Amino acid sequence: MNDFIMTRRPMRLPILKGIICERMKCRGSLIWPAFFLIPLIPVCMGVGNYLSNLGLLTSQWYSLWTQVTLFYACFFYAPLIGAYCAFLWRYENFNNCRNALFSLPVKVSCIYMSKFALVCIITALTQLWFMGLFVLAGKISGLPEMPPADILFWSLRGLLGAFVTAAAQFLLASRIHNFATPVALGVLGGVTGLMAANTRAGIFWPWSQMLLGMNSNRSEDVLGGESGLFFIICALYLVLLCWTGIYVCRGTRRKARKADD
Repeated sequence: MNDFIMTRRPMRLPILKGIICERMKCRGSLIWPAFFLIPLIPVCMGVGNYLSNLGLLTSQWYSLWTQVTLFYACFFYAPLIGAYCAFLWRYENFNNCRNALFSLPVKVSCIYMSKFALVCIITALTQLWFMGLFVLAGKISGLPEMPPADILFWSLRGLLGAFVTAAAQFLLASRIHNFATPVALGVLGGVTGLMAANTRAGIFWPWSQMLLGMNSNRSEDVLGGESGLFFIICALYLVLLCWTGIYVCRGTRRKARKADD
C-alpha cells in the first residue's frame, strides 16, 4: 500500500480544503489564547505612554497611534506570528509526521500554501482585533469621533507588510523542528526590523515591512511617495518566499520517499 501511495501522481488538493484541514489542528491549541491576549499588551502599554505624556502628545489619534504601534509592530507582532507558524508545524515535528505528511499523494505546493494561507487569515484577524482594541482604547482615552482615514490606510498597508513577515517566519518554521526557535527568531527579526526601518535599507528587509507599512511610531507617512515601491517589494517577497518554501519542502518529500524505500 505504501509503495502504491508513494508512486501515485500527487493529487491537486483545493487550497480551501487544505485550510479546513489545517484549521482543525488549531482546535484546542494555544493559538487562540495568544491571538486574544498578546495584542492587548502593546495596546495597554501604548495607552499608558499616551496618557502619561498628554502635554507632549497633542495630535490625538495620531499620537495614540505612534505609542501603540511602537510596541505592537516593533516588539510583539513578529514573535506572535512566529508562534502562529510554529503552532501550525508543531504536529509535523513529532514521530516523523513531517515525512508522513509529505509522503501523501498531494502536491507539496497545496500542502505548503494551505498552511500559509491559514497563517495569513489568522494574521488578518489579528490585525482586525488590534484595530478594534486601538479604537476602543482611543474612546476610553477620551478621543473624539473615529480615527482618521490615514490610520485606516496605514493599517491595511501594514497588513500587506505583515504577510511578508509571516512568509519569512513560516519558511523558518517549516525547516526548524522545534517550537521555541521560530519565536526567538521572531524577536530577533523584530529588533533588526526596527533598526533597519530607520535606514534606507529598511524597505528591503522582510521584518521591516510591517513597521513601515503601519507607519509605526510616526504621525506622518514615513514612506511618503514610495508606497508603490513598497507594494511591489512586498509582492516580490511573497512570491520569492513562498516559492522557496515549496522548493525546500519538495526536497523533504524526496527524502521521505527514499526513507520509505
